[in-house]
Amino acid sequence: EVMKELGADVLRLWVAATDYTAEMTVSKPILKQVSDYYRRLRNTARFLLANLHDFDPQQHLLRGEQLLPLDQWIVLEAQQLQQQVEVAYDAFNFLTVYQQVHHFCAQTLGGFYLDIIKDRQYTLPANSPARRSAQTAMYHIVQAMVRWLAPIISFTADEIWQAQPWLSAQQRSETLFAQTWYQQWPTLDSKFSSAFWLQVMAVKNAVNKELEKARAQQLIGSSLAADVEITASKELTDCLLQLKNELRFVLMTATASVTERLAVSPDDAEGFEIHIRASSAEKCARCWHHCVDVGTVAEHPSLCVRCVDNIVGAGENRQFA
Repeated sequence: EVMKELGADVLRLWVAATDYTAEMTVSKPILKQVSDYYRRLRNTARFLLANLHDFDPQQHLLRGEQLLPLDQWIVLEAQQLQQQVEVAYDAFNFLTVYQQVHHFCAQTLGGFYLDIIKDRQYTLPANSPARRSAQTAMYHIVQAMVRWLAPIISFTADEIWQAQPWLSAQQRSETLFAQTWYQQWPTLDSKFSSAFWLQVMAVKNAVNKELEKARAQQLIGSSLAADVEITASKELTDCLLQLKNELRFVLMTATASVTERLAVSPDDAEGFEIHIRASSAEKCARCWHHCVDVGTVAEHPSLCVRCVDNIVGAGENRQFA
């Protein structure tokens, strides 16, 4: 009865998530947890496909050097993960596949990358380079991920394969299970290293915790209504300032500023302080950011200048994220 409710792929995922070299245990709580993990994998794929509804790789796929640095990084992360997945499958180490793919979906994508690119997906002109850059990255990820999932949640992976909107009738008739590992990775050459983005991710996680505290104190509602001030070591300050004004898009706040502080001890050199305050600016009705320039364009009194440019102008120029 439990399996009728949860489905065959949850049972397959439980097998993959179990260390078969030791005693295998199963119970309703265990299957419930596996079911939650399954939904994370499925919902990640749904988000990727939903944001690729107007993407045609024949027309819109960008070359590696055309991608924004954040998009280059996530594609490289996916490519490196695939190498690990291939090694794990060759060794019949399904538990490692399960752990690594779930961590990628829950933390790297869900906890960082996909949150950041929502602004680009929903507020920039439909055919802008920055939006197509994010879609190109998501296209490569979904092409690879559906192959990673095929051996362990086969029915769901086949549904993901069939749901790709760009498939021709001929391609749709071809089975996923006759495919090989994804190999059409772009050539990447970003000036930002993986270590750079991991450090940015750590800062974003710390900022999120402070935002939650401010929200619990009813200081703010949305994070887009918060001004964030970070005081950090010279090394971290130099790191974050490379993102310039786009740091606020990464942190998903109204504004974000970084200033250097002097370390009073060797241990203090690695730390940083975060200060949150409610923004006094008006909320843009379109992007929901609180901006000081909302209403400065008479024809669009409820919008910020950025949104006006994205609607009737040439569109904003994103350089990093």
